[in-house]
Amino acid sequence: MINHLIKFTAILAIFILLHFNGDAQDSYLSSNKATYPIPTILAKAEDSIMKQFKIKNLVWPPSAVYVRSFKYDRLLELWVKEDSAQKFVLFKTYKICMQSGTMGPKRMEGDYQVPEGFYHINEFNPNSNYHLSLGINYPNSSDRILSDSIKPGGAIYIHGNCVSTGCIPISDEPIEELYIITGAARSKGQEFIPVHIFPIKYNVKSSMEYLNNSIKDNASLQKFNKSIKQVFDFFETKKELPVILINKKGEYVIN
Repeated sequence: MINHLIKFTAILAIFILLHFNGDAQDSYLSSNKATYPIPTILAKAEDSIMKQFKIKNLVWPPSAVYVRSFKYDRLLELWVKEDSAQKFVLFKTYKICMQSGTMGPKRMEGDYQVPEGFYHINEFNPNSNYHLSLGINYPNSSDRILSDSIKPGGAIYIHGNCVSTGCIPISDEPIEELYIITGAARSKGQEFIPVHIFPIKYNVKSSMEYLNNSIKDNASLQKFNKSIKQVFDFFETKKELPVILINKKGEYVIN
């Protein structure tokens, strides 16, 4: 009983840190309470997560996490590492249960496109209409240059449930895991949690064939994909993230 109380208190502390810090978004700061008992959900999920980490010989909680998503393949990967000196290790791959839009980045409000490019988590939202949600910082600096100058769109989330108009839904139990693991890394000091969204998983032959056929007549998309593929290739080889810059044209520059 005492151990359970200690565990629940620790989870509640993470919840308070995530939702009442100065960087939090207004969407949950303005709410008096979550629409359902978040601490209870987190407490229930933690036991399963800890067991999974133990089975995979991973240290809980992780010091850093990295999320990457593949639109056509409908997959979202969660990578973790114990400390900054280690390489990332794949914790789990989740299925994206619904997809909207086509190949290519998001460029305007209402296009139903899932963004493509390099982002980070900028919101933990317990009051989501889709169970739980993690916001990503679309439009980023590149999108602000290359997208519609007046209405580039926004409010892009990884969330539960199974609907999408440009977001990344992974259903309820997976978002609970993703929410608590990214939250634990945040509470441990990882302020910048990267989320990379690719059109395809480039080492899957059928996916590559689909992409090449889709963009064969679009020179700008070919150039864009050549640029972001460099990040995929870098990570596949090193299991580390490169430095990603954005030039005055809005293009990604990989160091």
